[in-house]
Amino acid sequence: MNFIVLSSSRGTTFQATLDSIADGSLKAACIGLVTDDEDRECIAKAEAAGLPWKVARKVEGEDREVFDKKVDAAIQELLDEVYLDRDDVILAEMGWMWIHLPWFIGEWSGKILNVHPALLPKHGGKGMYGDHVHRAVLDAGERESGITIHIMDEGVDTGQILVQKICTVEPTDTVETLRNKVQALEKEWFPKVLQMIEEGEIEI
Repeated sequence: MNFIVLSSSRGTTFQATLDSIADGSLKAACIGLVTDDEDRECIAKAEAAGLPWKVARKVEGEDREVFDKKVDAAIQELLDEVYLDRDDVILAEMGWMWIHLPWFIGEWSGKILNVHPALLPKHGGKGMYGDHVHRAVLDAGERESGITIHIMDEGVDTGQILVQKICTVEPTDTVETLRNKVQALEKEWFPKVLQMIEEGEIEI
């Protein structure tokens, strides 16, 4: 299995995935990285692994159509460099902050994996990303949170759920401590889900 990573974050889950490839627990090939700014820390992870990376810069106030076209073009550049077709890869969104338009989802229908930092359908939808999610979980008095790895569709956090993993929310938890628990699950389970897809245990 070949995959391209989309990330606009530090790339901790990206690094865990690369580590899983290096130690042989994930038998898949990362083709490269697409990010939204040259300052993203995930770029250093790609460079250290010898992987190509492309920037689809998100300009403030820019039309979403323009941005999605940039992302699509960056993906195509990576594919062209290794002589692969779109049918040969999936997209793995790890800390990617942007919602795609329906035409982009249709172009990659059933082939975009996303990890959400809560137990969907709770605490999903527009505006629910990063620490906004953890704050919502704490404000709701939830006893559990976790991750949902799902297929992206035209809705927001509404696609087919592949795996959910749970962590306990303690009364003493803060946004930071809850974030750390959730990110630990992301780093453990995103590579595992990719391997499960590779082995046919999960169909997408």
